Amino acid sequence: MNHGSTLAPMLRKLRLWVNLDEAQEQALLDLPHSVVAVDKNEPVVREGDAVSHAWRVLSGFCVRLKYVGTGGRQIVSIHMKGDFVDLQNALLGVADHTVQTLTPCRMAKIPIKAIRQLTDTNPAIKDALWHDTLVDGSIHREWVANVGRRDGPTRIAHLLCEFALKLEAVHLGEQLDYELPMTQDQLADATGLTAVHVNRVLKALEKDGLIERVTPRFVLIGDWKRLAAYGDFRSDYLHLDMAKRRADGR
Repeated sequence: MNHGSTLAPMLRKLRLWVNLDEAQEQALLDLPHSVVAVDKNEPVVREGDAVSHAWRVLSGFCVRLKYVGTGGRQIVSIHMKGDFVDLQNALLGVADHTVQTLTPCRMAKIPIKAIRQLTDTNPAIKDALWHDTLVDGSIHREWVANVGRRDGPTRIAHLLCEFALKLEAVHLGEQLDYELPMTQDQLADATGLTAVHVNRVLKALEKDGLIERVTPRFVLIGDWKRLAAYGDFRSDYLHLDMAKRRADGR
């Protein structure tokens, strides 16, 4: 198999949820695509766009976001290496949200027609991509609960825990220390807080020994269990062990 393919990060992500055979994995790697470099803070997809391609993150970080009538924005998810950022558009046809880069990114641009042709002839691959969108939905529900029902400090702690586990799952960081690619303004947009409130929360988490910031962006988690408890964080909604549970018959 061509493990050096530019789409290999997609396989590593899907393997968290499903077990595909070698031919099915190769079919995914062989999807036609172009690689596009996108600068920091640039839109990849705009809400209202008619869509003909789906985008995979090859490197860097993106966010999904929604703008409201006052011009304010809400970040509704963070995406990293291996993630599809708009797979649902393969069926919906029109983007219902904006995708924007947090950092410089390399993106794979895959024709939706090619994805549909592959999934129409291969049910296992269709199931794999369906799992991708289902886990997206699970994460979105957790984010709604986070912003709607947890207080400010708990929201921030929860987000820091989620980001740590997702980075570890795709081999971009460790559970206890990582580079957070978000400004305090962006953290505010993700948690429904103000940047001033975010700053106070981060300082309080440091003071309590839950995290340490070696630099403004580098997060060192001092006590994972305490931070997870503080953030009301349980990782089951990420479904990171689904493929293993399937293999074990659970």
